[in-house]
Amino acid sequence: MTTRTYELRTYGCQMNAHDSERLAGLLEDAGYARAKDDTEPDVVVFNTCAVRENADNRLYGNLGHLAPVKAARPGMQIAVGGCLAQKDRAEITRRAPWVDVVFGTHNIGSLPVLLERARVEQEAQVEIVESLETFPSTLPTRRESPYAAWVSISVGCNNTCTFCIVPSLRGTEKDRRPGDVLREVEMLVEQGVAEVTLLGQNVNAYGVDVGDRYAFAKLLRAVGAVPGLERVRFTSPHPRDFTADVLEAMAETPTVMPQLHMPLQSGSDAVLRSMRRSYRQERYLRIIDDVRAAIPEAAITTDIIVGFPGESERDFLDTMDVVTQARFAGAFTFQYSKRPGTPAADMPDQVPKPVVQERYERLVELVEAVAWAESKALVGREVEVLVAEGEGRKDAATGRVSGRARDNRLVHVALPPGAAGPGRPEPRPGDMVTTSVTYAAPHHLVADSGTAHLRRTRAGDAWELAQARPDEAGGSASGTFLGLPGLGTPVGG
Repeated sequence: MTTRTYELRTYGCQMNAHDSERLAGLLEDAGYARAKDDTEPDVVVFNTCAVRENADNRLYGNLGHLAPVKAARPGMQIAVGGCLAQKDRAEITRRAPWVDVVFGTHNIGSLPVLLERARVEQEAQVEIVESLETFPSTLPTRRESPYAAWVSISVGCNNTCTFCIVPSLRGTEKDRRPGDVLREVEMLVEQGVAEVTLLGQNVNAYGVDVGDRYAFAKLLRAVGAVPGLERVRFTSPHPRDFTADVLEAMAETPTVMPQLHMPLQSGSDAVLRSMRRSYRQERYLRIIDDVRAAIPEAAITTDIIVGFPGESERDFLDTMDVVTQARFAGAFTFQYSKRPGTPAADMPDQVPKPVVQERYERLVELVEAVAWAESKALVGREVEVLVAEGEGRKDAATGRVSGRARDNRLVHVALPPGAAGPGRPEPRPGDMVTTSVTYAAPHHLVADSGTAHLRRTRAGDAWELAQARPDEAGGSASGTFLGLPGLGTPVGG
């Protein structure tokens, strides 16, 4: 019997990327194999995002392109999951009747069963549930990286930001037990993982289920103390819940990296109030000052929305002022996108598109200038880089390796001639390279001094082992299958 193959197409945030690792694990646990790059898969799964206005158009455009492909391949199936599926439900099969399965954010574990049911019954299966059935981290996972991993500590969000549709699609916040999180981290480290990123829609609100406001700081310290783990990150926090105990845990735990992604959204108190964000400019800037006092080398990044309904030029200049004062290492900048079902979509004083575009361009120019100045200050400084796969598109042609510094900046490391050879192994993804920065750009650093020091790691060993045991279907050799307790014997990668 021929093994059926699959392809996953993921859109959106880190939570979606992590969900896709679960979906891949579920499919492989059910007997599917990842399709080779040059072949048509038997199953295409879209893991969708609903945050931006063009998400709908993007999905239906991609589904339209697949319609003739599916018509020419009997037995091919198409599944749509994620936030857009949770929102649109049966609308997807109405607009694209060739779709076989639609599933939501709360029942990703149902995908293999729904695919089989659609195949047997020869009709579309739409299954959307309103609350979480199984915490995603209890499902089998096919990780994309042997040396770095996402670890979900909560799902859902209790905030009511007027621009955001996520709480209605992901549900209210549900936290994992600390012991379950620690067991997963310990298992990941045993498999060679050097870096974990703790995930949550509002990650530092962790503990809301049990009423422990100190739970996230405790978890940071506990995860950071796991033997063999070298780096801990987390995303995304909320300024409201960024309390002194969290900052102390960051500063006092060596494995927690000097990096913070702190969404701003707007620097205007009036706009923040309209957004239902529970902080104001003064509070936000005080957090930034406190972080820099406790962790001087911290790189701080943010999210900013331009053109929220009612935003005046004065409001926009307040945002520009915060960017200047906060000295962000980078920012994800967005033009406000009206999402049906959110309070902001019906607000008066929607800002005209040309005004939004002009402000957006000014903001991006300032963000780039500030980030570049922050990067230039690092020239001559020694950095430790976790070598990564796929971070540097020109690595093969330029003889360099790329990865992330402790503060999460992207660093391209030029290896000196003859760096690799007998007795001088080449850095592998997962290994650590210590070097000095020689050049700075807004979005990356370059180290071409030729004085890189290599530290080979268990994470690099894990990557090398993955290369020696590639997928039978020809997918990424670095994919690692993670079997969790309670689901039978863990599957080897």
